Amino acid sequence: MTITQQDDLDRLQHIGRIVANTLHAMARAMEPGMTTRELDQIGRAHLERDGAQSAPELTYGFPGATCISVNEEVAHGIPGDRVLQTGDLVNIDVSASKDGYFADTGSSFGLGPVSPATDRLCRDGQRALQIGIAQVGHDKPLAGIGNAIGAFAARRGYTLIRNLASHGVGRALHEDPEEIPTWPTRRDRRRIHDGLVLTVEPFLSRGGLWAEQGPSDDWTLYSTPAAAVVQYEHTVVATRSGPIIVTLPG
Repeated sequence: MTITQQDDLDRLQHIGRIVANTLHAMARAMEPGMTTRELDQIGRAHLERDGAQSAPELTYGFPGATCISVNEEVAHGIPGDRVLQTGDLVNIDVSASKDGYFADTGSSFGLGPVSPATDRLCRDGQRALQIGIAQVGHDKPLAGIGNAIGAFAARRGYTLIRNLASHGVGRALHEDPEEIPTWPTRRDRRRIHDGLVLTVEPFLSRGGLWAEQGPSDDWTLYSTPAAAVVQYEHTVVATRSGPIIVTLPG
């Protein structure tokens, strides 16, 4: 989507706040002993209260209102009977639509005390997101997002999952420009234009390179090689004066 008028931005920011508030409400409610289904039900209640629909459920028939991925699960984890435990690394991905506008956000959380390495990975994952967002602006190269994130990851001794990319969003959950790398590339000549709406969502890892589907269902993705992975995501609008993050709580 390309923002062409203030009403577009206002409506996008509205659904952006809804998904951000839902994500943060789920994070606050998360506790050991809770199932991922119970956590998802909290997210669903918040979306429905604000008149929003789950985007993965609406668009793809995903079996849950939100994606909740725990420990070895990289992305698209199905809410179910899995019981959360102290020390778990939990990723919550919330995307939704309202009045024809879509926004997408996600974050990884350590549940209770976690290892120093996991804590560092989470902090660096948030930093990688901010580094990527800083590359969003009119006439900047799309590849600049992944190149900047890749340079940071290399300096810190991390790898990046290379088949889970950022994407256009706004009037649909996934739209042009598709497959925006959050890892270094050389052949992508596309440029960002004023008003473009996209996600920035690096998957930072301690050794993982690819996300592959597991044997248990048709949705959940796992790291190959097996390694800890975090994901942090915002929906962003490119402007001539820099990025506008629309998935902020408020």
